[in-house]
Amino acid sequence: MRKLVALPVLSADALSSVAYGPEAMLAVLVLAGAAGLSYSLPIAVTIAFLMLVVGLSYRQTIRAYPHGGGSYIVAGDNLGLLPGLAAAGGLLIDYVLTVAVSIASGIAAITSAIPSLAPATVPLGLAVMALLFVGNLRGVRQAGVLFSAPTYAFVLAMFALIAGSLVDAAGDGFAARATPPTPATESLGVLLVMRAFASGATAMTGIEAISNAVPAFRPVRWRNARTTLTWMTGLLVTLFAGVVAIVHLRGIVPRTGETVLSQLAHLTFGSGPLYVFVQAATAAVLLLAANTAYNDFPRVLFLLARNGHAPRVFLRQGDRLAFSNGIALLSAAAALVFVAFAGKTNALIPLYAVGVFLAFSLSQAGMVVHWRRVRTRHWRKSLAINATGAVLSVLVLITAAITKFTAGAWVALVAIGLFFLLATRIRHHYRTAGAALRLRPGAVEAAGAPGIAPVPPAPAPVSARPEAVRPDGRGGEAEAEETPESFHHLAVVTLAALDLAGLRALAYAASVRQPTLAVHISPSEEEAQRFRDHWDQWGDHVPLHVVLSPYRAIVAPLIHYIEALHRQNPGLTITVIVPEIVTRRLRHRLLHSKDAARLRRALRPLPGIVVTSVPFHVP
Repeated sequence: MRKLVALPVLSADALSSVAYGPEAMLAVLVLAGAAGLSYSLPIAVTIAFLMLVVGLSYRQTIRAYPHGGGSYIVAGDNLGLLPGLAAAGGLLIDYVLTVAVSIASGIAAITSAIPSLAPATVPLGLAVMALLFVGNLRGVRQAGVLFSAPTYAFVLAMFALIAGSLVDAAGDGFAARATPPTPATESLGVLLVMRAFASGATAMTGIEAISNAVPAFRPVRWRNARTTLTWMTGLLVTLFAGVVAIVHLRGIVPRTGETVLSQLAHLTFGSGPLYVFVQAATAAVLLLAANTAYNDFPRVLFLLARNGHAPRVFLRQGDRLAFSNGIALLSAAAALVFVAFAGKTNALIPLYAVGVFLAFSLSQAGMVVHWRRVRTRHWRKSLAINATGAVLSVLVLITAAITKFTAGAWVALVAIGLFFLLATRIRHHYRTAGAALRLRPGAVEAAGAPGIAPVPPAPAPVSARPEAVRPDGRGGEAEAEETPESFHHLAVVTLAALDLAGLRALAYAASVRQPTLAVHISPSEEEAQRFRDHWDQWGDHVPLHVVLSPYRAIVAPLIHYIEALHRQNPGLTITVIVPEIVTRRLRHRLLHSKDAARLRRALRPLPGIVVTSVPFHVP
């Protein structure tokens, strides 16, 4: 992407937090009345300084990881497996809450302009989530002017709002107006100030997005990414500080039924077109921020699944090249959180800071270890910056966890703990299953099949984009076989990996003494070559055909292949033999492929095709 496109697309999450971060801070301070609100400027200055430090820290991350360095990758590479999983848990919670908080804040912007819609907050939010869910399943992607416009419109609206408010304030000699009478419900103390700081710090969410997406930039990628991050950090600090400053000057306090930005826009522009523009731009950028999580959440799950810490179903892309399983899980989790907290932004904020700053802390700590290990040019300066970012992020994390524990932070902490436990148990099961499936000397000889009949020629390779498969019965003549002699067989053994389960399926096919063909679906030519090398090493008793599926789909390309094979040899009865992992415990079945059942359902309408599974039992 060009920098002018990358800036709005990758900054939407961070910049949109200006819509709720300052208000979250003020909502805590107002509990102590006018005395509490007097601390808004010092706290805002502290948060702005934190934004600058964390932005500089991620500039170092981009330099060290020019191919993209998310918190999970950085923490895992430098701190080890368990900190990496903790960072991944924080990221996943962050993305779920990004959807819930962004949509809640976006709906609040709409209901501030149209109060009659306020009772429908939860249904409206769920409708927006459903729209994002369906759109992302259909393959919606962040690209071009379409996704740049809401962010640029929001930035323009904020600058217009800040400028207009400053012009009005100049007429008062920049003297702060008195706030409406706000009776104190809590005493002013360190704990309340810390709570306000932790709430306001949620305005930093999304600041790491550019470091995750370095490969998306035009060359020189790392340099363009650092420049974009610098611009984003500058805009974020300016907008955040500007909004807090004009709120202070205009004497505005949070109130039920209307957001702080809506109050500012009403006071500055009245109820005319400029007010509508501010509210519409705010709602649009918040919905765009929610959509960014639909790109990042499935990607983190993909990385976890690749490393064996999440079910392997999250490795697969759907027919529209989207990670549909990850998208579905994100939508379900975000909808559950949104409904549980009645779509109220202030109720969701306490959950938000924990996941965000856990990922920040572990990422920056990982970078400190990285610089101590590699000691490249200017490593001491980079180490100092990342160490400062790590210390400040840890302080915010501890502050949020302590001060907001009873307000909802415990939910995020419990969720991260459960994820950590679940990920380690999944990894343990995959390691146990892998040991049971691992090839042993002499295993392939047992699967050898001397004397197997010749195999008909295979169809042309299939490597196109997978499409939805709708078997319609075509591909063979009417089934008229009535005697054993009228059947002519071909066994097609599908192999995801060369392991004991695959060899058992090959041995079963060999035992019937019929022509046999092995088929492997590979996501890349490199992986295909590795599989061929293993195949040659362990025996090459059966002809092998590799089908390339660069989008990691398995069932659709396999069905296309079998249909083509059947059209080429219409007189054959094709038996598709699928190795099937069978586990002792019901909960472990979710971690293994259901390809046999999916193939059976998809191929049932076609004549002359039989699907059978060969079970292999693992602990």
